[in-house]
Amino acid sequence: MAYNNNRGRAKKQDKKQCLFCTNDVDVLDYKDVNLLKNFLTYQFKIAPRTRTGTCSRHQRKVANAIKRARMSAMIPFTHHR
Repeated sequence: MAYNNNRGRAKKQDKKQCLFCTNDVDVLDYKDVNLLKNFLTYQFKIAPRTRTGTCSRHQRKVANAIKRARMSAMIPFTHHR
């Protein structure tokens, strides 16, 4: 349902499918840093559901896994220059 309006409005995009629901992933591991980095912004904030396309159940699991990885020093809390 994407449409383009000539008045400079944003395009309406289709909803993304949840990565974890489509692949039947039930358990998220906080030690899988490469997967968790996909759900962080460039400032190492947790990305919102609208950007990542995860469902609410898996977004909560992702957020908890990221917080655990931060506490165990696998992922930094902030971006350092």
